[in-house]
Amino acid sequence: MGAAQGFKNMKKLKELPLSDIDRIIEMAWEDRTPFDAILSQFGITEGETIQLMRLQMKKSSFKMWRARVQGRSTKHSKKAPEDLLTFKSRMQKGITLNKMPKRG
Repeated sequence: MGAAQGFKNMKKLKELPLSDIDRIIEMAWEDRTPFDAILSQFGITEGETIQLMRLQMKKSSFKMWRARVQGRSTKHSKKAPEDLLTFKSRMQKGITLNKMPKRG
């Protein structure tokens, strides 16, 4: 990736609302949520998600996350088991299209 493309991606990431950034980070940490789910909901590629994580996390946390996700089959749809039919983790039951249900 050239310097101009990297700058364009940084600008795109910095323009995201804080609520979207928080949700992208949460999804990136979830083991069973593939990068394709982040792309379909937010238009952020795997590379851009990695850039966002690098910008938003402490260096040690980013390294730990990166080591954990790299090569993990459930984070990459093409490597995922065939019986994995959902983007959502069990913790996401009440979340639909990135909207939390009202708590009463």
